[in-house]
Amino acid sequence: MGSDQLVAVFGAYGHTGRFVVAELAARGFVPVLSGRNAQTLEELADEHGLEARVASVDDPASLDSALAGTAAVINCAGPFASTVGPVIEAALRAKIPYLDVAAELEANLDTFAHYRERARDAGAVIVPAMAFFGGLGDLLATAAMGDWTEADEAHIAYALSNWHPTAGTRLSGAVSRERRGAHRLRYSGGQWERRTDAAPTLEWTFPEPMGRRPVIGEFTMADVVTVPQHLSIPDVTTYMTAEAARDVTAPHTPAPTATDESGRSNQTFLVDVVVRSGGAERRATAGGQDIYAVTAPLVTEALERVLTGRTKAVGVVSAGEIFDAPDFLHALAPHITLDLVLV
Repeated sequence: MGSDQLVAVFGAYGHTGRFVVAELAARGFVPVLSGRNAQTLEELADEHGLEARVASVDDPASLDSALAGTAAVINCAGPFASTVGPVIEAALRAKIPYLDVAAELEANLDTFAHYRERARDAGAVIVPAMAFFGGLGDLLATAAMGDWTEADEAHIAYALSNWHPTAGTRLSGAVSRERRGAHRLRYSGGQWERRTDAAPTLEWTFPEPMGRRPVIGEFTMADVVTVPQHLSIPDVTTYMTAEAARDVTAPHTPAPTATDESGRSNQTFLVDVVVRSGGAERRATAGGQDIYAVTAPLVTEALERVLTGRTKAVGVVSAGEIFDAPDFLHALAPHITLDLVLV
């Protein structure tokens, strides 16, 4: 397990950051809490008996101090468009692995574009989007591919019972929309397309008992960034159940409310991945509770595998590229249900 290794968590006091801190501690790591809000950081540190190190992305020296002596850093601080670059630079200076939980398309595209060669040449490990959006779908698509070396298309459909967004989700969404302008992004024919038409409303047949549900098609999330980075699939599309899509965009939808002692909400999810090649189809499905909470075991399992050398690549890497996807998914058994159908 963690063997008391120090792990810096930047943005430790955010909604997802708190889940990550708890999961790290449960696995025997020692979280080092970091962020720019000194008062909130100290309150969290006192609550858990942990060390707090105030740091800001505008102050490289403070980031260096925050990462000093740690085995790795997990970036949980959005909007990631502002934090990814400075924290990656600090990780490269410290020569430690970097992981984040970014769902922002543009931030993840920037990470792959700006750091791929540099990280590979340095033998560094940078794992972006190691979260519900980006990591889980990528692992499921990789597992579904099995022994296929290429496929025609991949479809990743999310069914959320509701989507009560955190303040961080709302802020990250606003930053993405500002960068994107009037456009939305779609990945088709091996290329990114900037479109101005409305995303289509379709129906998706989820496994029973959920069945057929209305979805917003081309609801492009981080999986559409991570999957094509390492899988030869020219068309990757993500879908969101229509009710959840309305929730997250409505201005008055409340933030998540804890319904158990761990802090999880009552939100449930199902991620249904279908990969097609020729006339063949393979499917991988995972279900669980609370998309923010499940990010913590995802990124912590990734961290543990990176630090113990259970990896297949270096550089800027997607989850399915660096890890054994089926083994990783089975390791999440306490947190997700899993169904793989390979035909």
